[in-house]
Amino acid sequence: MQARDVALLRQTNDGRCLVLLLRLKHLAKSILAVGWVNKAVSRARHAEAEVFGSNRVLGHVLHALNPLPFNREQAAVMRGARNYHRNLRRDRRSHVQLRRNIHRLEKGLVMLPRRDVFATDYIAETMAGYVRAVAQFERSAASIDRDELAWAHDVLDAYFRACSPGHRVIDEARETFSGLPPLFPSGGKAPTRRGDRGASTITFDELRELSLQRRSVRHFEQRPVPRDLIDRALGIAAQAPTACNRMPYEFRIYDDPDLVRAVAQLPFGAAGFGHQIPTLAVVVGKLDSYFSARDRHAIYIDASLAAMSFLFALETLELSSTIINWPDFEPLEARMQRLLGLDLSERVVMLIAIGYSHPDAMVPYSQKKQLDSFRSYNKVGE
Repeated sequence: MQARDVALLRQTNDGRCLVLLLRLKHLAKSILAVGWVNKAVSRARHAEAEVFGSNRVLGHVLHALNPLPFNREQAAVMRGARNYHRNLRRDRRSHVQLRRNIHRLEKGLVMLPRRDVFATDYIAETMAGYVRAVAQFERSAASIDRDELAWAHDVLDAYFRACSPGHRVIDEARETFSGLPPLFPSGGKAPTRRGDRGASTITFDELRELSLQRRSVRHFEQRPVPRDLIDRALGIAAQAPTACNRMPYEFRIYDDPDLVRAVAQLPFGAAGFGHQIPTLAVVVGKLDSYFSARDRHAIYIDASLAAMSFLFALETLELSSTIINWPDFEPLEARMQRLLGLDLSERVVMLIAIGYSHPDAMVPYSQKKQLDSFRSYNKVGE
């Protein structure tokens, strides 16, 4: 085992145990050169999966005996919930609770048929968040997302016009809203009819061509990637759907050569090409967007939806890309957290290498599964 690995592990909370585990891992690798040992270990792993995967109780027993694999995720979820509540009364560029509640109002406004009275259980909370956001804007307009605030205003205005008067909670919220200073003219950010947007001018064949054209490229020309192209592609990524429009992610872009090399050498999947990546995106999920552990997987879903849109947009701008897998492995997590200054509640979802494809770059064929292998209709349990 390399001294660098030992030093890394000793910087984590469970350093001594992890150093011991890694020593055993390296010892096992050397032993596995013997074929029969390799087969025995494989059988043991299979037996472990069969036994402890047979029901939830045995699964709990296994992870109680070995809590390390999920320890960071558990701690991150709790740190995220703590930060969520702390952030409610802090000045923030984006107010996650306000975003969630405004989107909930939007969903109520688009219901067919629409109720005359709705959102009575959270409209007071929504108005309190909006009042705080307006106060922050008046103190420092540059410190807050202006478009987010304008969107909140337009949706609230549409909500109060849609709800019939006579409900005490709604009337009180309406009065508070009416008493606030007008910050911007109506920008048309309230819900609209789908038909008003017109039909798509993009054909299926055009979209299919783009999907077939985009392939993972791992070797790039050594020339810089213009930042305005990255920003244009991120504008497309932002249109991807997210749960309650929270957008619980951040794209950290690195184009300084030293930083790119430092970050790219962390994941296992960049061996052999990480040294020549011109631009690197680190997609970070933000668990402080949630107050409950039930939503802990949303950061991976929403960030991945945005990442796929980002990749397609890059392709249309003649930029190639490849996803670099980020393993949930404590030593690497700890290094990335220190290098990027991440909070415990911020989790790396993936890395994306970006650049102009090298003229000699080759791409794998990557045969996809046949449709019948991953599609079913009306499938239920027996």
